[in-house]
Amino acid sequence: MKKAQNWFLILLFLGAVFGFAGVTLVQKSRDFSERENRALAQLPDVNLEEILSGEFEQDYETYLSDQFVGRDAWIGLKTDVERLMGKQEIKDVYFAEDDYLIESHAGTFETAQAQTNIQLLASFLEKYREQFLGNRMTVLVAPNAVEVLDYKLPLYAPDSGEADYLEQIRSAVPEGTWFDAEAVLKSHLNEQLYYRTDHHWTTLAAFYTYREWAEEKGFGTVSLADYERETLTTEFLGTIESKIGQAEVPDTIERFEREDEGGYTLQYNQVKETSQDLYHMEMLETKDKYAVFYGGNQALIQAKTEVKNGRKLLVIKDSYANCFVPFTYRDFEQVDMVDIRYFNSSLEELIAEEGYTDLLFLYNASGFAEDTSLMKLMN
Repeated sequence: MKKAQNWFLILLFLGAVFGFAGVTLVQKSRDFSERENRALAQLPDVNLEEILSGEFEQDYETYLSDQFVGRDAWIGLKTDVERLMGKQEIKDVYFAEDDYLIESHAGTFETAQAQTNIQLLASFLEKYREQFLGNRMTVLVAPNAVEVLDYKLPLYAPDSGEADYLEQIRSAVPEGTWFDAEAVLKSHLNEQLYYRTDHHWTTLAAFYTYREWAEEKGFGTVSLADYERETLTTEFLGTIESKIGQAEVPDTIERFEREDEGGYTLQYNQVKETSQDLYHMEMLETKDKYAVFYGGNQALIQAKTEVKNGRKLLVIKDSYANCFVPFTYRDFEQVDMVDIRYFNSSLEELIAEEGYTDLLFLYNASGFAEDTSLMKLMN
């Protein structure tokens, strides 16, 4: 009887393994995971050389993992099981207080790439230091939730090392260029500064940071009461939720607008067609709802405003800038955003052609540490 039971369990296990693998092979492969916002691996071509080298086996394993039937549901189930076992960190994500999912960024700030990026930024800023004199150059590296909301982390969560890394950047860049976004954010800890399910800061956090930056740059003081806050969605589940497959509370995305704010015209990637609205409302119907700002990351976005003061701002940025930059349209007659990760033209030529008067380098800390494209700053 016991032998029969053992065989039944073995056959059940083999049936499950090979059955799911078989269904995976016969079902139509998905090209893209909207939930994870990334391209999925496809069935690799059979190649004798790659089989012998082991490359085919690795690619095939990745393919099965990406295309596994019911993948999204299995990710969520795995998280449920691990949480029942008492785990407070899964896939480098902490289950923090108030339903926050906070990435640990373990090891992010200790890599060779993280150190290289500091030197690349310092060299770039030194190259253009003479062009942007008189408080016209800013380095704003926004801290991540793991640093600002560290008091919400599980007990005994190790130090991320982010504070030390931010200090290294501050010490490396030219004197007077560093903007202390961490101090600004930590003065508003009673408000929601980061999404619970996503790695970005909220529009409110971007506003508070902009307000202090604008005052420092001589544009005067603005008040939260000057803006009308509009809720764009209350159903945002971001990249961290996609990573672990579950979240307790979805997020709200807002936009801020002033009644007295002038108009603007946008040009994307130097294409002739222009737009008069930076909000891509159709993105609210997708998983990547944060892309409502500018339709997501673009190589180059150029904005012409109704301001007439001769000042032109160049923003070299990652996606943290997407909800920050709209506030600057009241201060400059031109605001150009370059995402160096996607920008393959000459940055040096763009700067020479446009004659910018101001420069803002705006990244988030982990994004800056991990970016492998910053060598293009010197192109």
